[in-house]
Amino acid sequence: MHEHAYGPSETGSVVLDLGGDTGALIVYTSPDLHGREIEISREGERRVHSAVRERRVRDGSLHTAVYPDLPSGIYTVWWDDMRSAGTVSVHGGGIADFMWPSSGFGVAS
Repeated sequence: MHEHAYGPSETGSVVLDLGGDTGALIVYTSPDLHGREIEISREGERRVHSAVRERRVRDGSLHTAVYPDLPSGIYTVWWDDMRSAGTVSVHGGGIADFMWPSSGFGVAS
């Protein structure tokens, strides 16, 4: 697990290229995870990570990790090096959501 200090991103600063077999994933977290890198992976593939950042939107702010340009499939969201926080299905042309568990481990789809 890595942590970084990132400033907030403003509305429109993340571009997602969706379509065909390509989708995206947004992991929603609490503010206390700001800067933490959360890893995801598809079965048999190496993990990729994204840092949790504050995303300022019209109605306030959210803390999310964004994974653009993902091939369709079922992804494991990793709690740490060994344990899963759950799984989520990413579909081409769509954006999948995953709510980071506030305590313990959970599964989303």
